[in-house]
Amino acid sequence: MKQSRLMSLVESVANVIVGYGVAVVTQFLIFPIFGLHTTLAQNLKMGAVFTVVSIARSYVLRRLFERLRRNT
Repeated sequence: MKQSRLMSLVESVANVIVGYGVAVVTQFLIFPIFGLHTTLAQNLKMGAVFTVVSIARSYVLRRLFERLRRNT
C-alpha cells in the first residue's frame, strides 16, 4: 500500500526532529573530546544548521534518484 501524503509529511517532520536532537546530543558529547567547548545556545544553532544542510542533501538525492528511476 502507498503511503498517504499526510503520513509522508508526518514521517518527514519526525525525521527532522529526531535528526536535530541527534545532532545536538552528539555535539554535546563529542565536542569536548576534541577540546571544543560550546554553550547550549551554540549547540542548538549548529544543530539547526546541520539540520538544514541534511534536509537539502536529502531533497537533492531524492530528486536525483527519482530522475534516475524515470530514465530506466
